[in-house]
Amino acid sequence: MRLKRILAVVTNQGTYGASEHRTGLWLGELVHFYDKAVKAGHTVEVVSPAGGEVPLDPRSLGRLFVDRTVRTYLDDPAFMDDLKSTRSVAEADPDDYSTIFFTGGHGTMWDFPDSADVQRTGDAIYAAGGIVSSVCHGACALINLRDADGNPLVQNRSVTGFATVEERLAGVKSRVPFLLEDELRAKGAKYVRSTVPMTPHAVRDGRLITGQNPVSTKAVSDLILGALAETE
Repeated sequence: MRLKRILAVVTNQGTYGASEHRTGLWLGELVHFYDKAVKAGHTVEVVSPAGGEVPLDPRSLGRLFVDRTVRTYLDDPAFMDDLKSTRSVAEADPDDYSTIFFTGGHGTMWDFPDSADVQRTGDAIYAAGGIVSSVCHGACALINLRDADGNPLVQNRSVTGFATVEERLAGVKSRVPFLLEDELRAKGAKYVRSTVPMTPHAVRDGRLITGQNPVSTKAVSDLILGALAETE
């Protein structure tokens, strides 16, 4: 398994539904994971549900969130060009990957949960003994994943994702199509969150690894890399 690659899935959705309010990939959630994984010797391929261009959430490019790592990737023309022409999830063979990592940004709420390709790929990687992981709204992809018995993958599992209180604090609760925390609980998940909103929190339940919010990316990345190290 150590020779296999990591599949990072990002959104193609650039607005809150049909509204004019812009969203997209929360860039730091991709690059903080990507940077750690590559430096640990892993190969990461970035794909999206539909393929093609990946919109960036404007708020993720604000001064508060663009640290040195994010700036390095923003200033890397080759990396940024790759985000303009991603392969689709359907083009990725699950057998080639040891891990699937679902990144966040509110756009995922529209194109992750009901994507047959996302479900097929995530289910296959997990069934083959791989790791399924997410950060923030990337957990939207977990809602409809299934285990080998056909049960929700998150059922009776400890998971996290962007909390309802964080939607309120972000000022977008009225724009989202559902509340991620509620949807995970509805699938039988043991949803857990940090006591203080918008602080790092990551959870590992076997080969299911999740992070709560954008600032949890480094913590969830460390859990993923630790789980991968166990297979070497």
